[in-house]
Amino acid sequence: MSYLPYLLGFLPGIIWLIFYLRKDVHPEPNRMVLKIFFFGIIAAFLAIFLEKGFHFLISFLKNQKTLSSILAIFLGGALIEEYSKYLAVRIGVYKNSELDEPVDILLYMIISALGFASLENILVLSSFHPFLTIGKALETMAWRFVSATFLHALCSASIGYFLALSFFHFKKRKWLVLAGLGIATTLHGLYNFSIMKIEGLAKFILPLIILIVLACFISLSIKKLKRLKSICKI
Repeated sequence: MSYLPYLLGFLPGIIWLIFYLRKDVHPEPNRMVLKIFFFGIIAAFLAIFLEKGFHFLISFLKNQKTLSSILAIFLGGALIEEYSKYLAVRIGVYKNSELDEPVDILLYMIISALGFASLENILVLSSFHPFLTIGKALETMAWRFVSATFLHALCSASIGYFLALSFFHFKKRKWLVLAGLGIATTLHGLYNFSIMKIEGLAKFILPLIILIVLACFISLSIKKLKRLKSICKI
């Protein structure tokens, strides 16, 4: 059995990684990029463990199917995943001397998200075993390139934007971090809810709108953060 199809799980993340790293005027060291990408992969394992635990807890809500479904999507899925990616950056980057520009924290959040999404992609491909072919792997990764992988990067980037702002508003830092997590979780949850629960054309329209709005927001956020002074100290 060739491992090439599974290695293709990294392809969407690597393409988006190259795209966003090119936006950094002062590129981050390769060792830091690889470190946070790896931390993102570890964060995905953490998220799987926490999601299983959360789903076990809400399994007792047998007579509350609608409530348990919403909790599973928004809290047991989106919140856990967004916080896990944020945790990877908080542990791996905070207090590091390489973090010297506002836009850096946003980019590190994207890097963490792409590591996270890469493991997800590999797990998706593994679900086709033993019938996975190169063609099927490429088709699946092409779809995830413009959907799930992109969503992870954009949601984490939105958290990164608020993290960057929090460095300039120390008294509001906690609220800005919570705002970033809240917005990312809500949009991530709405995306998943529409894919999983909505039927018809709306199943694709809402996710598309979320991706477009987030992409525009992140593009503007990167431009704004580039104009801000260096963080200097966190």
